[in-house]
Amino acid sequence: MKTEKNILVAFILNLSFSIFEFIGGTLTNSVAIVSDSIHDIGDAISIGISYFLEKKSKKQPDATYTYGYARYSVIGSVITTLILLFGSVMVIYNAVNRIIEPVDINYNGMILFAVIGVVINFGAAYLTKEGDSLNQKAVNLHMLEDVLGWVVVLIGAVIMRFTDISILDPIMSILVALFILTNAMKNLKEVLDLFLEKTPHGVSVEEIEEHVSEIEGVLGVHHIHIWSMDGHNNYATMHVVTEENAHVMKEKIREELKEHGISHVTLELEGKDEACYEEHCHVEFEASAGHHHHHHH
Repeated sequence: MKTEKNILVAFILNLSFSIFEFIGGTLTNSVAIVSDSIHDIGDAISIGISYFLEKKSKKQPDATYTYGYARYSVIGSVITTLILLFGSVMVIYNAVNRIIEPVDINYNGMILFAVIGVVINFGAAYLTKEGDSLNQKAVNLHMLEDVLGWVVVLIGAVIMRFTDISILDPIMSILVALFILTNAMKNLKEVLDLFLEKTPHGVSVEEIEEHVSEIEGVLGVHHIHIWSMDGHNNYATMHVVTEENAHVMKEKIREELKEHGISHVTLELEGKDEACYEEHCHVEFEASAGHHHHHHH
């Protein structure tokens, strides 16, 4: 699997680089570089976690995990995001301290590190650009952020080298941190939506209900549930009222739902005269709220 091998390579690159970077930041006295390294170490750890969880998430459904293991990949994304949130808060804290008490920075060393940083991270970003799992996207996003972070550090280092405005260093690191913070929050929201079984992004229940109802032979459709395991594979269940041949109807409905990005559908077919027990209860329950009479079927 290409995705996994790339993630592993990215992990090794990132981890060794962030350690090298931490030392570099300490030597040159640059809080921008140190903060970048904290962010990179966080990335590396999360990529490592992603690697193992990505492997696990590819496992086929079994009796224990009847829906398969796709959500493991999502958990990777959660852990990553939390590490990043923590990292960026730390960075902002350090930078503010640095603004209060400035120190001397070795600009030449800083420029050198930044150049190496841009090159290595560009390589890693290029390696992880394929793949479409949320996890893979998260990993790639980190890589791009790293490149961006380094470009910022490089520009800043060059400016400071020639103007001596040393306050730029902590300001840059705060900007990088805020950027990471906002992205991490977005990521967290996406993941939360998945775990709350929210209707997947870009799928409209009303539209699906309408389209399925328009299929010839469909008399009604209710109890539509749509959810996603990992942000890619969408699942749906629904009750369809029809008098036509079940096999033919299922084919038609499946075709229609494929166009809506739903790959896995479970259909409950009911005849016209067959009162859907749940639907009835539902209606009756609403009617009898407040009155305590019960109809017996």
